[in-house]
Amino acid sequence: MTNTIGDIEDADVILITGSNTTENHPVISAFVKRAVSFKGTKLIVVDPRRIKISRFADYHLRQNLGTDVAWINGMMHVIIKENLYDKGFVENRTAGFEELKIAVEPFTPEYVEEITGIPAGELVEAARLYAGADAASILYCMGITQHTTGTDNVKSLANLAMLCGNLGIPGGGVNPLRGQNNVQGACDMGGLPNVFTGYQKVIDGGIVKRMQEYWDVEGLSDKNGLTVTQMLPKALEGEIKTLYIIGENPLVSDPDLNHAEKCIKNLEFLVVQDIFLTETARLADVVLPSACFAEKDGTFSNTERRVQRIRKAVEPPGEARGDWEICAEIGERMGYPMKYDHSEAVFNEICKVTPSYAGLTYERIEKIGIHWPCPTSDHPGTPILHTAAFPIGKGVFHPISFIAPDEQADEEYPMYLTTGRVIYQYHTGTMTRRSEGLNERAPGSFVEISPADAGKYNLEDGNTAKVMSRRGDITVKIRVSEMAVDGTVFIPFHFAEAAANRLTNAALDPVSKIPEYKVCAVKLSPQN
Repeated sequence: MTNTIGDIEDADVILITGSNTTENHPVISAFVKRAVSFKGTKLIVVDPRRIKISRFADYHLRQNLGTDVAWINGMMHVIIKENLYDKGFVENRTAGFEELKIAVEPFTPEYVEEITGIPAGELVEAARLYAGADAASILYCMGITQHTTGTDNVKSLANLAMLCGNLGIPGGGVNPLRGQNNVQGACDMGGLPNVFTGYQKVIDGGIVKRMQEYWDVEGLSDKNGLTVTQMLPKALEGEIKTLYIIGENPLVSDPDLNHAEKCIKNLEFLVVQDIFLTETARLADVVLPSACFAEKDGTFSNTERRVQRIRKAVEPPGEARGDWEICAEIGERMGYPMKYDHSEAVFNEICKVTPSYAGLTYERIEKIGIHWPCPTSDHPGTPILHTAAFPIGKGVFHPISFIAPDEQADEEYPMYLTTGRVIYQYHTGTMTRRSEGLNERAPGSFVEISPADAGKYNLEDGNTAKVMSRRGDITVKIRVSEMAVDGTVFIPFHFAEAAANRLTNAALDPVSKIPEYKVCAVKLSPQN
């Protein structure tokens, strides 16, 4: 997030897209609802489903799946045509405006309506509302990123924010809501194939040299590695022979699960490190039991870049150990000394090799966390990014063209499927599905379908249906709901016994390599 969670309440307008905020981020949704209910903040929600947060919205724009670039370009078309953009910000802090102007020129409200299904008049009114705000905050989540055009979607939102001068100010920003606890921290620590800690590029020879000197090693790779979605196909091809999976359950969470399972079963050696015996761990040659969040000390970096202390509340059961302890011992056994007396020693090393964490210590974050970047010991942290300038100087507008989703509905597969979460279960259910109370509230999978489509395909609420895509099929309970939009069904992905990802498309965004979880073509048939 460029801004903080609390900063959301300082916004005059909030734009939420690709985020079922009340169910996926209920704490953050409380800030939104409070801002709307008590501070007069205006809310725009762009989402195909009639999600709960849309009840608070001044405008709920229901776009066709995979058409986000089109409606964002459409809003910018209106804002530029009506001279509503922040001319001072554009002139002084950005580059490439003329190219953006040319790119969005074709996206008239009428043309956008043809692509997205959003009524032209509603698009114009929403654009005027966003542009007219002194401070407007954009909140988005995986409904924006999990597309073959996910990178384009994110760049488009950044374009919109820069166009209206909504970066570097209280109540503004482009604020991605992280999907899991400490995802931000994992990325900060180099849990990506192209960076060391703090997003220091592995292809930068100077950074590689500095890391080698600190760690007293030679031969660190200066080449980008592979993403998860690139690794599994290479396992099937035999190019990758071993995987070490920590805290991930790809046999429920990966797209096109039938293919993913073949890939994993083709490995010569699989190690899984987790707190429970997951569907993936059951296939492992070695399972390393690790401690959960309440059983270890350390730090988490949350969605607003705040680095926070966590403290052990109970001892881990059986032979379970902290993740850093397990990794350090493996390093020792492989011949590299990794002696740490405690988690604080690990954190101290992180801060020494990570410029954005350099000013942090356990003492400084003892009671209240600090937002990175925090480069020196006397630096207060950075709650709001880009207040004076962007890291590269001027922010660059990216002209983006609309590209349709990889897979289209047709006569054989006439419906679209999108996937997501429900509030009572979490991700692949590794933890939540072991809770009796949560299972009472959300016991199993379902397919959410509009009343019109239910009548069209002879599907009755509470009965079961087989949902089929070009990759597989599952059988789930039917939920006829006004939340659904005609032509699109929704299935949560938590439930291994009816895994939505047996249906989803593994086509990747060419830049981020994220799969298109949010759009695929399906057909439904009633089951007796």
